[in-house]
Amino acid sequence: MSVSTFKAAMIQTRSGLDPAANIDACARMIRSAKSAGADYIQTPEMTNILAARREQLLAAIVEEARDASLAAMRELARDLAITVHVGSLAIKLPHEKAVNRSFLIDPAGEVVARYDKIHMFDVDLGNGESYRESNSYRPGESAVLSDLPWGRLGLTVCYDLRFPALYRALAEAGATMLAIPSAFTRQTGEAHWHVLNRARAIENGCFVFAAAQGGKHENGRETFGHSLIVDPWGRVLAEGGTEPGVIMAEIDPAAVATARGRIPSLQHGRRFEIVEPLAEPTHLHVVRGAE
Repeated sequence: MSVSTFKAAMIQTRSGLDPAANIDACARMIRSAKSAGADYIQTPEMTNILAARREQLLAAIVEEARDASLAAMRELARDLAITVHVGSLAIKLPHEKAVNRSFLIDPAGEVVARYDKIHMFDVDLGNGESYRESNSYRPGESAVLSDLPWGRLGLTVCYDLRFPALYRALAEAGATMLAIPSAFTRQTGEAHWHVLNRARAIENGCFVFAAAQGGKHENGRETFGHSLIVDPWGRVLAEGGTEPGVIMAEIDPAAVATARGRIPSLQHGRRFEIVEPLAEPTHLHVVRGAE
């Protein structure tokens, strides 16, 4: 392996209702990934707890300054001298709300980036499956990038995956890697998980790192699993199943420039607006071009 490349590892978990047990299980897999040569390790969304009921969630979590899960992940990153990206933790806020917060931790154990999930999963999937994240969580307001030794990482979480404008903004701001830690439902994952992750990689010429929750959880929810590492050409480099475990791939950052050179869509983008007043037929006009 040359100096310019690195190994990325995705930790696939099945979080229950006990944060300490969830973090212990995750830590064992992180240590295993480090032993296998990983340089960057990502965990899924809701690493510390996956709770179905609002009162159950709020009773089990605390504010960031007192959160034992975050402290344990920081200590682990420091002990292993490795970059640990905690896909997200449920963190308590004032006024009976929580935040779905991602933490990027450097090899010294310092938190170098935080990202609060912007898009809330408020959907009715049918067959009795319904979710209202906004009842428990406060949405984030800002996109976040962070520089790693191998390139610039754009931080997102799960349902964000369905909003391509966020990823285009991150890529235009210099992202060469996109993090999409998730807890996709089995129903939506079977339909859309692979195609959406591959699409975000292809349209932005970026690597996608997507650690996922998988299987039947203690709260009754079933998540899709299939953690993914996708290259900028849309090729799946590594994929998990539905059971907890670790997937890894060697990442060559030069592949970003190669893919963008072959399909330079980031340079060809246009923004359109509808001409007012509307007439028949409606026209869309180019208002900005990129040279």
